[in-house]
Amino acid sequence: MKGKTHGKICMKAVVVENYDSIDRIAIKEIDAPGLAAGEVRVRIGAAAVGFVDGLKVQGLYQTKDPLPFVPGTEFAGTVDAVADNVGAFKPGMPVIGMARSGALAEYIAVPSAALQKLPPQVSFEAGASFQANYLTGLYALDARAALRQGEILLVLGAAGGVGIAAVQIGKLMGARVIAAASTAEKRDFAVRYGADQTIDYTKADWRDTLKELTGGYGPDVIYDPVGGDVSLQAFRSIAWRGRHLVVGFASGTIPALAFNLPLLKGGALLGVDLAQIQKREPETHTRLMAQLFDWLASEKLQPVVGKVVPFENFREAFKTMQSRSALGKMIVKFG
Repeated sequence: MKGKTHGKICMKAVVVENYDSIDRIAIKEIDAPGLAAGEVRVRIGAAAVGFVDGLKVQGLYQTKDPLPFVPGTEFAGTVDAVADNVGAFKPGMPVIGMARSGALAEYIAVPSAALQKLPPQVSFEAGASFQANYLTGLYALDARAALRQGEILLVLGAAGGVGIAAVQIGKLMGARVIAAASTAEKRDFAVRYGADQTIDYTKADWRDTLKELTGGYGPDVIYDPVGGDVSLQAFRSIAWRGRHLVVGFASGTIPALAFNLPLLKGGALLGVDLAQIQKREPETHTRLMAQLFDWLASEKLQPVVGKVVPFENFREAFKTMQSRSALGKMIVKFG
């Protein structure tokens, strides 16, 4: 927890005291965070719940947050207070931000560099849905796969928060987008946000359908937040010199690829790790963020808001996301 304020403001927060199932995690009253040098305190209007948040609460993520902690990494809200040496933000200003944890609370304090000004026409719910999924999508498709206009992009798990962002960005970059999803509702959802065609990858013959849709050629780029057997099947269908983006393993299974396949397909596996972009590629991070906020301000890109639940029902957001029935990003709304 962060240090106490002089006036000891209290706040409600989801507090993980032991790694556990979401059913046993509760909202508690704790001290609101104080301000260190260079920090801004934000009163949160909406926070996002992603797949990683669900793993962190259970202690199943690759890095563990020290206990006790407040989960949640993405948020949007209003500046409440700023440290003396912060000039870019003023109380009352709408902002969005990302932190390692702490977003499922009424207040959060973060370094000013972790915040961006929220365009006035963008709601807190849309703002909280934006940064992680869309930065992951643009970094993957632009900086890693160098997706070109007219290429075929296959998005696996296309109706989830990460997948639907890739569908939208793929279209903005001029690709032909094929959305793969497991239900008719999810496939319709992907079409609503720009997918040109869809595939049901739960069907045994889905690769035949993909072959048909691509004229026997296969997808140039595969965006894969799913993992498991579907990843292996997708790579077997990739176009010559195709690029397979490894984004995550929502299926719960990390696939093992035989090395002869990239050789035979002339294909490449490319890893995409949002957590490392800013540190390892600061110039790329700055360029992509500028592009995203330009699209956001001009309304060329409208973040997809999934199900919105009130703060007191935060468990519902986790359960919907963990059941893989979510359309878009799950959002928790405050007061």
